[in-house]
Amino acid sequence: MIGAITGIIFILRVVELAIDPLIGNAIDKTNSRWGHFKPWIVAGGIVGSIVMAILFTTMGGLNVSNPTMYLIVFAILYITMDIFYSFKDVGLWSMIPAISFDSKEREKTATYARVGSNIGQNIVGVVVMPLVLLFSTNSNHGQGDNRGWFAFGLIIAITALVSALVVALGTKENDSELRKNVEKTSFKDVFKVLGRNDQLMWMSLAYGLYAAGIAITNALELYYFTYILGNASQFSLLAFFNMVIGVFAVLAFPSLAQKFSRRKVFFLAIGVMIISLIMFTFSGKSLPMIITSAVLFFIPQQLIFLVVLMVLSDSVEYGQLKFGHRDESLTLSVRPLLDKLGGAISNGIVGLTAILAGMTAGATASDVTAQGAAIFKFMMFGVPAILVLSGTFIFFKKVKLDEKMHADIVNELEKTWHKHLDTDESMQEIEKEVDQADTTSFQLPVSGQIKPLSEVNDTTFASGKMGKGFAIEPSDGGVYAPFDGIVEATFPTRHAIGLKSDSGVLALIHIGIKTVDMRGTGFVQYVEKGDRIKAGEELLEFWAPAIKKAGLDDTVMVVITNHDRIGSLDFTKTSGKAEHGDQVATMSDVDPTRK
Repeated sequence: MIGAITGIIFILRVVELAIDPLIGNAIDKTNSRWGHFKPWIVAGGIVGSIVMAILFTTMGGLNVSNPTMYLIVFAILYITMDIFYSFKDVGLWSMIPAISFDSKEREKTATYARVGSNIGQNIVGVVVMPLVLLFSTNSNHGQGDNRGWFAFGLIIAITALVSALVVALGTKENDSELRKNVEKTSFKDVFKVLGRNDQLMWMSLAYGLYAAGIAITNALELYYFTYILGNASQFSLLAFFNMVIGVFAVLAFPSLAQKFSRRKVFFLAIGVMIISLIMFTFSGKSLPMIITSAVLFFIPQQLIFLVVLMVLSDSVEYGQLKFGHRDESLTLSVRPLLDKLGGAISNGIVGLTAILAGMTAGATASDVTAQGAAIFKFMMFGVPAILVLSGTFIFFKKVKLDEKMHADIVNELEKTWHKHLDTDESMQEIEKEVDQADTTSFQLPVSGQIKPLSEVNDTTFASGKMGKGFAIEPSDGGVYAPFDGIVEATFPTRHAIGLKSDSGVLALIHIGIKTVDMRGTGFVQYVEKGDRIKAGEELLEFWAPAIKKAGLDDTVMVVITNHDRIGSLDFTKTSGKAEHGDQVATMSDVDPTRK
C-alpha cells in the first residue's frame, strides 16, 4: 500500500506539470469585480480544504475492504486537491508583480509573505506529532493512529480555509497601465509563451533541480529522527528552531540583496547548504549535531526561494518587453509547478528509500541494518547535493536577469506607453475616432524655461524616437492639461502621463530623467485613466527637491507621439521663459491614414 500510494502521488504530480501553466493562464484571463486572483484563492481554499480532510480518513474502511477502489478514489481526490491548491497558490504569489514594478518593493512584499509561509510551514512540523498523539487512542510506538492523523488533517484543512478567506477580504489588487493586454493568451499558446522566455526557462531548469534536491532531504528528515536517531518526538524541536530562525533569515533578505545583490546571496546560500549536508552526513545520533545541521540546511532555503521568486517575477516584464505581451499568473505558475516536480521526485525516492532501508510502518530504529542506514544516508544527502550543485551551475551560466537589468526593462516599457495603452482599443482604432477637422491649441503644461528637445540628456527623447515636442526646465512643480481631452495612460510611478485631445492628438508629459527609479516618491497624481480633462486643469504635482536629492534631472519632456498623423504642426514658442497656460503650438488636420 505504501508503494502504491507513493507511486500514485508521483504519477499525478508529473501529470500536474502540464496542468499548472493552464491554471495560471486561466487566472490571467479572469476578470471579475474582485480582480484576477481572489476568486481562485477562495475557490481553492474551500475545495482544497474539504478534499484534504477527506484524504486523512480511511474512507469508511475502504482501504481494508476494497484496497483497489480505495486507491482509485484516493487518486481522484488527491489530484482534485492539488489542482485547487494550485489555483490558490498561483493566485497568491501572482499578486507580487501585480502590486509593484519595482524590484525593491517586490522584495519587501515577498519577504513579508514568506515570513508568514515560513511560520505556517514549520509550525506544522512543531504540532504534527503532538496533535496526532493527542487525538490518537493508540500511540503506535509514537507514530499515532488513524483517528489522530484525521484530527491533524482536519485542523490543517480548517486553517487553510480561514487563511484563504483572510487573503480575499484583506488584500486589494492595484491596477496599472502596463499590466494590460489587448489580446489574451489562448490555451494552445500557453507553453509557447513560456518556452520563448529564455530567462524564465533557464531559471526554471536551475530551480527544478534544486527543488528536487531539497525536497528529498526535507522529506527524509522525519525518517531520520524516527529510524536513525530513534526518537520521532524530537522532530518537533527541529521544526520549532526552523520556524523561529527561518523568520529572521527571511527578514534579512532585503538587506542582504541590497548589500550583496541577489546573485551573491544565492551562491552564499548554496555554499551554506552544501556545508550543512556534509555536517548532517556525519551527525549520527548526536541530537545537537543533527539540529545544527538541519537548521543550517533550512536557513538558505528561505533566501533561495526569495531569489528565485524575484527572478520569476521580473521575468514577467522581461517577456512583456521582448514579446509585447504580459502573462503574470502564467509566468508565476512555473514556481509551484517546479515545487511539485520536486515533490513528485521526492515522493518516489522517499518511498523507494523507505522500502530499501527497511523504514516502513511498524519498524523501529533497531530494525534498520547498517546497510539500510548507508542507503538511506546516500539518498538523503548524496543525491540532493548532486541535484543542488547541478542547478547552481545552470544558474551561474545562464540566468542573467538581475535588479539592474529589470530596472532598465521597466524603464523601456514605460517609454513605450503608447504601444501598451490601458484600453480595449488598438492604437489604430483610437486614431480612427479623431475629428480630422478640429484644430488643437496646445498650452504649456509646466511653467519654466522652454528649450529644444534635442538638448535633453535622454537619448530616447532627444533623438525624436518618442515623438516631436519640447522640453521645460521647470520653475514650479505643477503639471496642467495642455488641451481638452481625456487621460489615456497613467503610471504607478506617477512620473508621466499620456493624454488624448478631443481632436485625436496623443501627447506624453514625462517629468524628469530616470525618475521612474523614484517609484512615485515626490509625485502626486490628481486624475485617473479615462478622466475628462479641461485645458489648464492640474494633472500632476512633483517636488523638485526630491528629484534633486535623488541626483536626477527634473527636466520635463513634452512630446506629440502621433505627430506623423498630423498635417499641420506649428510650435509657436520654442525658447525662453513661459507660464503654464501659454499657447506654445497649434495642430490641425489629424488624419489616421496619413503615413
